[in-house]
Amino acid sequence: MSRPRAGPCPAARPRATHGAGATALLWRLGAALVFLAAPGGAQPAGPSLDARIGQMLMVGFRGTLPGPEHPILEDIRDRRIGGVILFDRDVAAASDRRNIRSPAQVRRLTARLQKAAERPLLIAVDQEGGRVSRLPPERGFTPTPSAAELAAAGPEATRRAAGETARQLGSLGLNLNLVPVLDLARNPDSPVIAGLERSFGADPGSVARHAAAVVHAHRAAGVLTSVKHFPGHGSARGDTHRGLVDITRTWDPAELAPYRRLLARGLVDTVMVGHLMHRGLDPEWPASLSRRVIHGLVRKELGFEGVVILDDLQMGAIREHHELRTVVRRALEADADILLFGNNLVYEPRIAARVHGIIREMVRSGRVSEERIDRSYRRIQTLKERVGTNPGSLGKED
Repeated sequence: MSRPRAGPCPAARPRATHGAGATALLWRLGAALVFLAAPGGAQPAGPSLDARIGQMLMVGFRGTLPGPEHPILEDIRDRRIGGVILFDRDVAAASDRRNIRSPAQVRRLTARLQKAAERPLLIAVDQEGGRVSRLPPERGFTPTPSAAELAAAGPEATRRAAGETARQLGSLGLNLNLVPVLDLARNPDSPVIAGLERSFGADPGSVARHAAAVVHAHRAAGVLTSVKHFPGHGSARGDTHRGLVDITRTWDPAELAPYRRLLARGLVDTVMVGHLMHRGLDPEWPASLSRRVIHGLVRKELGFEGVVILDDLQMGAIREHHELRTVVRRALEADADILLFGNNLVYEPRIAARVHGIIREMVRSGRVSEERIDRSYRRIQTLKERVGTNPGSLGKED
């Protein structure tokens, strides 16, 4: 979801680091204690509908260390949102002040966010490398080469660079990196993929090898990943940040090959679906709002039953063509799990409250079933249990 300075196969469990799984263990112990404390050992009530809905939301916000009354802490406490995403720049405000100023500040920020959460948050970032780096070296972070640079250097270089990136993320309390990019560089003039050196190349096998190295390195550091941008952005001539992008005539089935290869090896934590219009896959809706693509292609044909994240739903490809209520309804009908609102291309501090209210009303009216919400809730909690938590990622405020 990046902008430049802008058969079935379950995902494998990440290799634990020191203290890995501590958060998940605390969840299980807490659940057991509640069960034992219940009268007669009766099964206690599960999380509320509001809490289950909240886990499906990931939002961006302004601020480097939000105070108690900040909207994001209210969203975490009251609406139980499941995740946040951090940026270095504020695109809507044309400012370089957003969430990321220094390593020490980011550690304090992630610690404060987690402290406010009843259930551990997914704290996401786009740290691809090169021109799509939210942790810039001029602010004290380790530089990361672009995918194109790493592809030229070979998989071992990718493994080393990804390891450095993942260890840094873990030490900062960031537990979800929205990488690797699986887009094939089929169009060398693509304004947001090849043009920004975000692709590992045009060959599916090579892209899969480099992507596998990225996933392995992140798992070793206890950091989750998200393969993107399904079903393939590399042939596109346009930019979904700005408007609708139609890949019907340029897309090739080979663009699914890296996904198939990583799925076959159990190397997919989450799948990010892009706002790409392919009329052969769905004549009416972009991939991110298409049941044919998400439920039909991702889940049924490719066999992925894990968490599906939608690319930023405030991008021009969505915002300029669809009303918010329609977007939310279509996302739920498509079988997506995490609805991402970066809140950066446009800024709406109450976006989580609006979306939460829309979903709640749809459930109350019977338009969406509670079972549908539960399905995503279970996927998200299963994913969160797999976060390898090291001492740095738990974070402490200095």
